[in-house]
Amino acid sequence: MNLKQRIESIPGGMMVIPLALGALLNTFHPQALEIGGFTTVLFKNGAAPLIAAFLLCMGAGITLRTAPKALLAGSTITLTKLLVAVVLGLAVDRAFGTEGLFGLSGLAIIAAMSNSNGGLYAALVGEFGNQRDVGAISILSLNDGPFFTMIALGAAGMASIPLMSLVAVLVPLALGMLLGNLDPQMRAFLTRGGPVLIPLFAFALGAGINLEMLLQGGLAGIVLGVLTTLVGGLFNMAADRLVGGSGVAGAAASSTAGNAVATPLAIAQADPSLAQVAAAAAPLIAASVITTAILTPLLTSWVARRNARRPLKEAV
Repeated sequence: MNLKQRIESIPGGMMVIPLALGALLNTFHPQALEIGGFTTVLFKNGAAPLIAAFLLCMGAGITLRTAPKALLAGSTITLTKLLVAVVLGLAVDRAFGTEGLFGLSGLAIIAAMSNSNGGLYAALVGEFGNQRDVGAISILSLNDGPFFTMIALGAAGMASIPLMSLVAVLVPLALGMLLGNLDPQMRAFLTRGGPVLIPLFAFALGAGINLEMLLQGGLAGIVLGVLTTLVGGLFNMAADRLVGGSGVAGAAASSTAGNAVATPLAIAQADPSLAQVAAAAAPLIAASVITTAILTPLLTSWVARRNARRPLKEAV
């Protein structure tokens, strides 16, 4: 039985299958991942350090020549996600009020669509993208949290960009770049380790997802996830291609990160008048997290396959 081949026959399989297994286990038998020792450290709490190691390995493949392109791609996609989220969210807010349409509020739309899952992005561009796409995470990490959402909603108290959050993401990436550019053999050694880490941190990411959140968010939460991946994804891919990309990075960024669920709480603390709307938005965003974790790998793999077929069509 060729297990690897079967997994890879599924779009984004090395990411999707471990993530789905982690989510299923965490939903129906979470105590299995909490027995302690190496099991809990790796499979339950290992996402952050494994992603850091992945960034170091993949950073080794980024040459000084491709670094400016990575920064341009990350900035363009981040700005596009923010603008699309704000336009849709404020349109719903103006047309239907703070309660939104069928419970889908402007707050929920902006919080979900302006945010992206950095771990999912890293895994997808590691499998389908290139060094430029991997390097773009240094900028994309800025939308991981409530910062842009609070600006978009006019919340007070966030006067400057959290530079240390950016620095924290840049350090392993920059260290990998340094090692890879100093020694071609070190570059070859480190970049081989990147793909090995993908299924490991994908499982750990899945272990942080409870599928019951889909039920709590209901149809509106699923619709929010579809908007984030498909509608937002169209604009993200167009922006990516506009600055010379293949569309893979734009597609891979079309998700909602798990920490976006906490964004409404941060908004409510800054503006107590939004407390009730924020409470209703949280389960919708949670449903979007799960929905985009399924749809974004499918969209990214479709873009990669389409790109691979394009040269063949042009040659005919």
